[in-house]
Amino acid sequence: MDRELAMEIVRVTEAAAIASAQWMGRGKKNEADHAATNAMRKMFDSVNMAGTVVIGEGELDEAPMLYIGEKLGTGMGPEVDIAVDPLEGTTIVAKGHNNAMAVIAVADKGTLLHAPDMYMEKIAVGRKAAGKINIDDPIEKTIDIVAEANNKRIQDLTVIIQERDRHQEIIDRVRAKGARVILFGDGDVGASIATAFPNTGVDLFVGIGGAPEGVISAVALKCLGGDMQARLVPQSIEEEERCIQMGLHNPRQLLTLDDLVSGDDAIFAATGVSSGELLQGVRFLGGDLVETDSIVMRSKTKTVRFIKAHHHLEHKPHLIFV
Repeated sequence: MDRELAMEIVRVTEAAAIASAQWMGRGKKNEADHAATNAMRKMFDSVNMAGTVVIGEGELDEAPMLYIGEKLGTGMGPEVDIAVDPLEGTTIVAKGHNNAMAVIAVADKGTLLHAPDMYMEKIAVGRKAAGKINIDDPIEKTIDIVAEANNKRIQDLTVIIQERDRHQEIIDRVRAKGARVILFGDGDVGASIATAFPNTGVDLFVGIGGAPEGVISAVALKCLGGDMQARLVPQSIEEEERCIQMGLHNPRQLLTLDDLVSGDDAIFAATGVSSGELLQGVRFLGGDLVETDSIVMRSKTKTVRFIKAHHHLEHKPHLIFV
């Protein structure tokens, strides 16, 4: 992979973000997701790579495009695994809330975990606490470890957790320990990688969310020098069997960052759809002018680029959905 591919991937997330942002606050999450998916799929056709979707919108019989196993790109260039979430936060966009993004992770062929669409327990931290966490440690011990690594008092440490009933016990324990808690509704890719940016003030991510989002987050954290551990949480015998079919002989094994993305070269790109801690959302500036805010990073070089771009929709009629 090379820097040219990284910049091409940003063009893909930009297209998905612009398309879905037109549905902001309209209460139609399916339409927003379809717009993002359609725009992303079309833009992939121009990217010089031989890509295979390993995490996408579902199986062939569940998704008309960006399905698992679909071939993307021109067929020329590097052979890569691709994990996509055309719109991370469909409900966010439908309700007009913050922190929706279009995200893509790309890695050398055979290096991304083929994660089934099921629950995954996750813990993530930034660079200073990398290599020091263990998903099996009590949350109280983890807070002590991360606080020491980040040179913070317990009362200044911030833990980000998805606001779900299944997390109430851990929320209560974090608060009892004396740490600060930030709750979020949807979009755990953005929440987990916030731990690797000091300016967000987020130190630790814990909780149970989607497995596909976990793999995408792992690519970003590898690029940023952070760390992550995970464990799949199958809810049925069928889900257990699905894990085994996808190559995980022990579906409940501990997954390290290198298990989630095993290669040393990977690319993560995201474009904000609605504004959040990391990225501004798509802004319609009047006439046909649109502004986007993106991030792209590569694990091999640890380079992180923030890209602000202006787009003229008269030259991109395929992105107009409303």
